[in-house]
Amino acid sequence: MFSTGPSNAPGQHPRPRHPLHPRTRTLRRRPRAGKAAVALAVAAVLTSTIPTAQAAVAPHGDTSQCGGRGVDPTALIRYESDIVIKAPLSTVWKLQTDVERWPSWQPPVTTAERLDPGRLKAGSQFRWTTPAPATPTTPATTLAITSTVQELQRHNCILWSGPATGEGLRIDEGIHLWTFRKVEGGLHVHTEETWTGTQVEADVPTATAALGAGLEAWLHDLKTTAEALTSDHPRPH
Repeated sequence: MFSTGPSNAPGQHPRPRHPLHPRTRTLRRRPRAGKAAVALAVAAVLTSTIPTAQAAVAPHGDTSQCGGRGVDPTALIRYESDIVIKAPLSTVWKLQTDVERWPSWQPPVTTAERLDPGRLKAGSQFRWTTPAPATPTTPATTLAITSTVQELQRHNCILWSGPATGEGLRIDEGIHLWTFRKVEGGLHVHTEETWTGTQVEADVPTATAALGAGLEAWLHDLKTTAEALTSDHPRPH
């Protein structure tokens, strides 16, 4: 949901969408750049350039869902992106669903804890934190996010949602979807997220830029970590 890492991984296809226009899967476009000084992610992320994709990513399909559910179709703030990761599905899935270990490979996640025992499943909850720098209208703060898993299909997809709150800053609801699909040359990971709330909707371009930077950084960290693990422990031939 929020992230402050780099966004320079190969194979990424960032695609913000507007709810008044249908999704065009052949279009690869970047979000309109917001003012870096007022972004909800670290300025270095927002001012960095998202590179042209260097790896082919197959079209994902007209509707991205998990268990028949997806992100908020009416949200003004939305972003989606794709990447190909050269690592086994099991490795990527474990990284993504072992929530309490997120801080070990995602620098922007400062803390993460499960609120219930057992394997992550629909209904599971977790709480995590990430910093947000000051903007002209909000102070620097640490956002606490309480997420509830809405849908989960093992090794296929996961959808979670929840609010993010900090001193002087609130996102009423973020809905975050991830899907995973084996393709030639690796694993196709698709992610998309929407934000709603009066405060962030007051400046849609800046909020969208912050959301996009966060998702690109997440994908970068996921790819880097999964591929490093695969290199360290290659599969036997």
